Amino acid sequence: MQTFTTPPPLERGDRIAVVAPASNPAPEVPHVYELGLERLREVFDLEPVEYPTVERSDDYLYDHPEERAQDVMDAFADPEIRGVMAVIGGNDQIRMLEHLEPEVLRENPTRFYGYSDNTNLALYLWNLGIVSFYGPSVMTELAMDDAMFEHTVEYAERAFFDDSLGELRPAETFTDQSGDWTEPSALEEPRETEPSPGWTWAGGTEPVEGRIWGGCLEIVDQQFVADRYLPASGDEALEGTILAIEHSEELLDPDWTTGVLHALGERGLLERFDGVLVGRSPGRSHREDNPLEWREAYRERQRTAIVETLAEYNPDAPVVLDLEFGHTYPTVPIPIGGRVEIDPTAETIRFP
Repeated sequence: MQTFTTPPPLERGDRIAVVAPASNPAPEVPHVYELGLERLREVFDLEPVEYPTVERSDDYLYDHPEERAQDVMDAFADPEIRGVMAVIGGNDQIRMLEHLEPEVLRENPTRFYGYSDNTNLALYLWNLGIVSFYGPSVMTELAMDDAMFEHTVEYAERAFFDDSLGELRPAETFTDQSGDWTEPSALEEPRETEPSPGWTWAGGTEPVEGRIWGGCLEIVDQQFVADRYLPASGDEALEGTILAIEHSEELLDPDWTTGVLHALGERGLLERFDGVLVGRSPGRSHREDNPLEWREAYRERQRTAIVETLAEYNPDAPVVLDLEFGHTYPTVPIPIGGRVEIDPTAETIRFP
């Protein structure tokens, strides 16, 4: 059985590398990026160390995935760097993975923070037995308009400085509204929030425990299509684990979700997971601002797609939906590769 290492926690005052292993809009909207760095310093008392890729454009990074990989490896290998954080996500990080040298990462386990397209790197680290954290990122959670959500700050502090996230609790409010990055003054206005209805429980009723595997469902789908960076020992390596999935802001049709989960079910994979954690689905994006009624109906359709498909392939697995990880805010940086306990009767989620 594979062994896992949770890299040591940071301490206030430590140096944390900032890298762009996915995309990088920072050169186009430096005011957003600089706010994220400021929050690292002022909210968390961490010293950001910028690596070369943070100065590169999206086009340059697309053409040079090897430089993205080099930044990641250099940051992990630097003994003065205690953590590594992605600027933001993207959609082509899978092209970077072939340029990584696994022994460099394996010999220098360091806490990595990033989500969305960074699912690729998180699952690569999972294969090496290194626990990483599904967020935060510099230009999203950290650069939140007006102020960071206190819920985000609380759990980010645990992901930075503690050995465990402890017990989760639902946030009282949330937003899926995109920020306006075109005007610096827009960062002074808080985003529109709505009351959180809490988590949704479905599936099995027995408590379960296991290591988390997964991330953004669109990237998980890419991983299975490429079939190059899945666990070396095959699907058996995922036996008894906990699947964590969430959607990006692309507003994919729930029928797409059903299709992907059907494919994983027919592969015989869904039955291997002992439980499933699902992040809240965003109902709007920077391209599309939908009204509240549409967003609520869309989220319900996504819940139905997930719950009904899992009931078909793994009815005994407890499923918890509308969790605070992924592409809505506030967020909780759940540990990919970390252990989690799910108790449907008590309706609790705890990281031991």
